[in-house]
Amino acid sequence: MKISNIVSLIGLCLLIPCSVFSSHMIGGDVTYRCLGGNRFEITLTLYQDCLNGERYAIEEDDPAEYAIYQEGASTPFTSGNVPSVTTEIVPPGFSNDCINNFPNTCLRKQVFRFVQELPPSPNGYYIVYQRCCRNAAINNIIAPGGVGVTYFARIPAFSDGQCPNNSAVFNNMPPQIICAANPFVYDFSATDPDADSLTYELCAAHPGGSMMDAIPTGGEISPPPYPSVPYFPPYSATMPMSGFPPLQINPTTGIMTVTPNMMGRFVVTVCANEWRDGAIINTLSRDVQFVVTNCSKAVVANIPQLSEEFNTYIVQCDGYEVKFQNLSTGGMTYFWDLGVPGATSTDFEPTYTYPDTGTYTVKLVVNPGTTCVDSITRLVKVYPTFNTDFTFDGTLCPEDTIQFTDQSTATYKPVNRWKWYFADGDSSELQNPYHVYAKGGDYNVKLISRSEKGCVDTAEHVLKIYPFAPFAGNDTIIVLGYPYQLNAVGGDFYSWEPPDYLSDPLSRTPSVSFPDTGRYTYRVKISTENGCKGSDTINIWVVKDGGILVPSAFSPNGDGVNDVFRPILIGYPRMNFFRIFNRWGQLVFSTSNVFEGWDGTINGQTADIGTFFWDISATDINGKKTQKKGDVILVR
Repeated sequence: MKISNIVSLIGLCLLIPCSVFSSHMIGGDVTYRCLGGNRFEITLTLYQDCLNGERYAIEEDDPAEYAIYQEGASTPFTSGNVPSVTTEIVPPGFSNDCINNFPNTCLRKQVFRFVQELPPSPNGYYIVYQRCCRNAAINNIIAPGGVGVTYFARIPAFSDGQCPNNSAVFNNMPPQIICAANPFVYDFSATDPDADSLTYELCAAHPGGSMMDAIPTGGEISPPPYPSVPYFPPYSATMPMSGFPPLQINPTTGIMTVTPNMMGRFVVTVCANEWRDGAIINTLSRDVQFVVTNCSKAVVANIPQLSEEFNTYIVQCDGYEVKFQNLSTGGMTYFWDLGVPGATSTDFEPTYTYPDTGTYTVKLVVNPGTTCVDSITRLVKVYPTFNTDFTFDGTLCPEDTIQFTDQSTATYKPVNRWKWYFADGDSSELQNPYHVYAKGGDYNVKLISRSEKGCVDTAEHVLKIYPFAPFAGNDTIIVLGYPYQLNAVGGDFYSWEPPDYLSDPLSRTPSVSFPDTGRYTYRVKISTENGCKGSDTINIWVVKDGGILVPSAFSPNGDGVNDVFRPILIGYPRMNFFRIFNRWGQLVFSTSNVFEGWDGTINGQTADIGTFFWDISATDINGKKTQKKGDVILVR
């Protein structure tokens, strides 16, 4: 907005409550049509909020300022302004009879059109319109009251007398009101006069102008490229509003769907890309402002989306019969167009057998022929048959590799997606993965496979992994001359290495007689009848004399190191008692199990740090009792 205009508005606002800066811009786009002879008819369409928007700002939109840049240039090729050719108030498209909590709305559509001759250019041109500002109550833009708009279109490179392109044109008006928690379907498709291929995507809105220059002219209109508006986290160009299911647009059809779960104003921008010879030659973009309120539609047509495929009710891969679900509300009568000529139904939930494979467009109209009517369109895909299965091969033992092989079959190939769940926390998306289980048990393995046509099926098989855990025994210390017996577990067959000093190296529990002191290490190979194989080792220290070793401190802090206080008995096959007392002589722990120790708790509560006193009694191999006392420091 020019400084002089700001001063005028400030003076006027002293008499009439108003906002100095415009807040009326709801949406818009720029299109063009090639007339031949290097002449182009250019159309600018603006959508304005005529209920809450500033009246004086709306009046200043006419005439509209524009600039045309050659691609890559920093100064305009030409610029100017153009008066409007039509102005209309767009009907809201609903009434009090059909909407509860009916909100007031006013949408003004203003169209500007002019003809411009452009000389041939090897780079092409950009037609640009800029204006500030947007509604200050927008939820998904940072400081939206100071953020304007930029609408533009690109004319690709062309030679003299050549018509390079006619831009696509959006088919429908932007919606005025969206009711929260209600399924919303909007046709954002466009039509291309040149029959170029169109794809659709959510894209960034662009700022333009400023609070100090709300209506830029000439070179004040900035050249491309244009930055994105600052989206307010967690919103972004591709997630511009909150919804469940979320906002999405079909890249092929332009159908937009969302069930909004938050009220507010949200800027949503859609780009329709024009493709020719494998390249994008122009992008038609339109900003719209979605206003989500707490209104509720009295009549809602709703076919659920049971498939992961966009806007698809079901992908039927078992046969040709489809049973439809109807989640509509407020309906009295129903009309189904099942996507086959002549195939209709007035049942609430019809069942239909399709004549052939293919993708069918199904439409449900609720309360047809009445004032309050609503409709919804979904796809039904019929591609029988599809079946998921798999096999597995390998020894079903811990730490052994198992090969899983996909056996999915599809009439309409290929099968192109797999998701394996191995029931031990691991998964894979490979077609034929390998997997290793760490321990034995029953594992319900699941495979979900998917075909290119969208068919999905699940297969499950239980793998019984043998509980194989080869164990040679705990490392130990013994006294020379003390009889000792090895005790391996975990399998059916055993073989000890080396065989030195063993009574039977093929026994699970061979006795051993050592000739001298020192360290002896034995390795046992263990196998099972079903083919599991493994090994483990044990270290045995042979000492001349026995003893009772008790640590002087321990730290029960849960780090896995020195968390338990217990004695080590060498040459004492029996512990009569091991008792611990606090500094007041109160017993806090007692055991006669040599493998049991104190974990630093008293009656389930964490003991304070400090000094505790112990008392131990043990019997040696000759039946002689020994008793010792001492103290230990508990630290954390």
